[in-house]
Amino acid sequence: MKLLNRRPKRYEIDMTTGPLIPKIIQFSLPLMLTGILQLLYNAADVIVVGNFAGHTALAAVSSTGSLINLLVNVFMGLSVGASVVMAQAYGAGDTLRMRRAEHTAMTLALLMGIGVGVMGFLLARPMLEWMGSPPDVIDGAALYVRIYFVGMPANMLYSFGSAVLRAIGDTRRPLFYLTLSGLVNVALNLVLVIVFRMSVAGVAVATVASQAVSAVLVLMCLLRSHGLIRLELKECRIDRKSVTEMIRVGLPAGLQGSLFSISNVLIQSSVNSFGSLVVAGNGVAANIEGFVYVAMNAQHQACMTFAGQNYGAGKYDRVRKTLWCCLGIVASVGFLLGMLVYAFGGTLMGLYNSDPQVIAFGLIRMGIILPTYFFCGMMDVMVGQMRGIGLSVLPMIVSLAGACGLRIVWIMTVFAANPTQQVLYLSYPVSWAITFVIHLICYFAAARKRLAPHPAAA
Repeated sequence: MKLLNRRPKRYEIDMTTGPLIPKIIQFSLPLMLTGILQLLYNAADVIVVGNFAGHTALAAVSSTGSLINLLVNVFMGLSVGASVVMAQAYGAGDTLRMRRAEHTAMTLALLMGIGVGVMGFLLARPMLEWMGSPPDVIDGAALYVRIYFVGMPANMLYSFGSAVLRAIGDTRRPLFYLTLSGLVNVALNLVLVIVFRMSVAGVAVATVASQAVSAVLVLMCLLRSHGLIRLELKECRIDRKSVTEMIRVGLPAGLQGSLFSISNVLIQSSVNSFGSLVVAGNGVAANIEGFVYVAMNAQHQACMTFAGQNYGAGKYDRVRKTLWCCLGIVASVGFLLGMLVYAFGGTLMGLYNSDPQVIAFGLIRMGIILPTYFFCGMMDVMVGQMRGIGLSVLPMIVSLAGACGLRIVWIMTVFAANPTQQVLYLSYPVSWAITFVIHLICYFAAARKRLAPHPAAA
């Protein structure tokens, strides 16, 4: 079944026609703002707990990110697969394929959310013990993770619902929904932590409540839509062909994310060995660096979706041009924003915690990561380009060998020989730069046939 009218509606972007750079900016700017807002709300968690519950509670909240990502990313990767499948179907004008993919994706989201929630709740403390979480941190960290995973069904539904909207170029409504849910998060943080003195538990409950709000909003959007993406509950089922396509693209993406998290868990374990003050400083610095990352990650999402739509439409010249546009934008954004944040690093750290030792330890990390962060953005754009045209296993292999594997080797050799924070943090820029170069070489080798005038079906 083909679309009868390809004219984009109010929230949609037809990425297959017109100038690329303005449309990439139109698509990615709301994504940047969404990511920044999300981090602001996460920062509110850390700021409130850091200022009103002490550095131990701060370390408990800020040290859980790598563990949560380890357990979640393999499943969240399927939302990447869903977005690519639907973007290609939208570009090709294939209504039936897109609707089957959407209903399959939302069914998977609910089922996986329940399963991952149970798994994360049960494994929280054993995994934190394996990571060597400090004794004065582990109780709070385990409590935070358990409460967080109670909200996993809502988290999955929002992520997959947002993937549906991104596939048609709609990045504005997820921004609006996140704004509302984030306000709920901040308000509950203030009430639960300051008024009711719930400390780590209050932050976790606020996070789960905000995730539930965002999930309800995106579901209402899809249920009430009168267009191509209208969600019909009676059509929610697992379509074998759709799920196979999603797994082909999304499973490698998810495995890559989770195995990346293994290297980050090892790094976090190494950070934990320096004590709770360093853990707190590292967590705050990583939180601040996240603002630069989400700005760059918007280009990864843009490259993947634009490449997907144009690949589905058979417009391979636009697929190639998409890569160079996104690389140029991400390098500029990553370098300029990274240096700007680094220039105000001490002031920004002080907003989270006033302890001078926490600030000093955080600045050690920021001084190494931020000036070189643009390499991470360029690496991710290469991955997005390849996923957009249906190549997902290759970037997974390259990323795991070049970034994840190299970091593990670095920790076991270079860091083991010179166990300082500076040497530990250097594993990031070294792995980013090397992996980007390998991605570039592999892309030109693998994409030549796929982007030929008459490529094989994706």
